[in-house]
Amino acid sequence: MTKEKIMIAMSGGVDSSVAAWLLKQQGYDCMGAMMSLFSPEQIGITPKEDGRDARRIADLLSIPFMTYDCSEAFRQHVIDYFIQSYLEGITPNPCVVCNSTMKFGHLLSLAQAEGCEKIATGHYARIERDGNGRYQLIRAVDDSKDQSYVLWQLTQDQLAHTLFPLGSMTKNEIRELALANGFCNAERRDSQDICFIPDGDYVGFIERITGLKFPSGNFIDLEGNILGKHEGHLRYTIGQRKGLGIAFGKPTYVCEKNAKTNTVTLGDNDALFRRELVAHRINLIAADRINVPIRVEAKIRYKASPARATAEQIDEDRLLLHFDEPQRAISPGQSVVMYDGNCVIGGGIIS
Repeated sequence: MTKEKIMIAMSGGVDSSVAAWLLKQQGYDCMGAMMSLFSPEQIGITPKEDGRDARRIADLLSIPFMTYDCSEAFRQHVIDYFIQSYLEGITPNPCVVCNSTMKFGHLLSLAQAEGCEKIATGHYARIERDGNGRYQLIRAVDDSKDQSYVLWQLTQDQLAHTLFPLGSMTKNEIRELALANGFCNAERRDSQDICFIPDGDYVGFIERITGLKFPSGNFIDLEGNILGKHEGHLRYTIGQRKGLGIAFGKPTYVCEKNAKTNTVTLGDNDALFRRELVAHRINLIAADRINVPIRVEAKIRYKASPARATAEQIDEDRLLLHFDEPQRAISPGQSVVMYDGNCVIGGGIIS
């Protein structure tokens, strides 16, 4: 008996390719899909040949393959959000927004229109259903590749219609399967860049898209005294030490940015540590609401180590986290994600 019809998001990389192979082996009625998220004219770069590799893998697996033009939705949901965040002086995580709005939002709608019951991706995470019928997001077995942090915005409906075939596997196992099956991308390196800014020059990207030029402003100290000139607040991130273009004879770091005054506040390393943060635009996965303060492990950025904290929901859309130990360089615009062991409780955008 044929299993459910599944649409696999195929990026051309080894992870999504092996995800498609696994589901085909398990008897699912599979189809591959790629979202075309931007064009060279839109953002001024030449895309990689990922689509060609994705189609080759689909042909190898004898599954249908579709490419969808999603550039307008991507511009509205991801690129505009990315640009606006930097203009407001905060540091966004576009992958989080892309996952919730594009890969598990827009693509899910496209899949359902094709008669697919679910979508699948090559993310390293797991989904389990608890005794109450609630879908839980669980960290991947391979801790070094776990991507649960960038999936915290997924809703119950999105989790109910999603498969993560790689969640219980290691990266080495994935590559071994790809090599054994003759995949053209078996040894391709993982991409580490923001997909629409492969050269890493996000300020140049924003200037090119908006036509704006960002003026210099004042470096100030914690008391508001002017220390020198900077090259535009967009060019600096909380915790940055190198590339300030100004010397003080001692280690000095970016502690705060203010887009309205175009100032960048500098201080010593101790000034970067805080015990508390407030997060907004929250999404809870493990429960509908946090009714009483709870103990959690929280990550304030993708590569951060989980830190013990007490979390309290202070209204419908805000969380207050108090950390046991001060955390360095908490950055507005980044995500804070809360865990109970391997289970993702939920998260929010740092205010």
